Amino acid sequence: MKFSILIAHYNNAHFFKDCFDSLQKQTYKDWEAIILDDASSDHEKKIVQEMISKDKRFKFFENEKNSGVGVTKSKLIELAEGEICGFLDPDDAITPTAIQQCIDIFRAKKNTVLTYSRFMTCDQDLQPIAPFRSAMQVPNGDPYFFNFPIQIAHFVSFRKEVYEQTEKMNPDLKIGEDQDLYLKMYEKGKVQFIDDTNYFYRTHQGGISQNDNKKKSHEYFAQVIFSTMKRRGLTMINGKKIPDHYTGAEQIFGLLQYQHQLPFRIKKKIKITLQSIFG
Repeated sequence: MKFSILIAHYNNAHFFKDCFDSLQKQTYKDWEAIILDDASSDHEKKIVQEMISKDKRFKFFENEKNSGVGVTKSKLIELAEGEICGFLDPDDAITPTAIQQCIDIFRAKKNTVLTYSRFMTCDQDLQPIAPFRSAMQVPNGDPYFFNFPIQIAHFVSFRKEVYEQTEKMNPDLKIGEDQDLYLKMYEKGKVQFIDDTNYFYRTHQGGISQNDNKKKSHEYFAQVIFSTMKRRGLTMINGKKIPDHYTGAEQIFGLLQYQHQLPFRIKKKIKITLQSIFG
């Protein structure tokens, strides 16, 4: 079972060594790394290409022009030859057993379409700061699950064959494209949490989620959730009408505030427990 690591690269060669080294250390050996460069400078591309030149498992591709993360990640999945895919940012890294743990679940549980674990927030030198504590097993098969608050996060892997059955990743999204992917995959089968910290998430000024786009992420995520509501054919949620057309993040997130309340959280925990017992 081949695993395709998908890397969308744009002028991050300075940090790529840690990413590269973490893949070299994987205990699971049947993997490929697909790098799609989104019109980086020639200098940046050369650094990456020289680094991977001696390992045939790395494949380097280029966009003709800067196209953004949605387009780039969509193309990466198309380029993947593996049965299982997982995204890894070029400025981040994974633990040596990260791929093996994913593969073990996909082999054992045929109805699992997506796995995810916990990430460690790190400084710009990839030194740990704190784990993402919200990561946990979510209830499966719930049409009102929107990953809000976020629980499914890095390290995520998924079956490419099942992805092909979805509407696929939205290439127009510049932020939130990962959440869009998770919710579409969620609708096709079971998702499984790996209770380990398998991903090192680097925070630095050049990161896409730490630059000016961070201000827009709330809006993009709301659009993803609204699209999910429509795709699932929902018209009401918790007794409130879902608008016919997108009106803004405030209204969409307002519809989901009940999911923060204690009665809902207790019911969710019971459902997760029962699913873990009875499958």
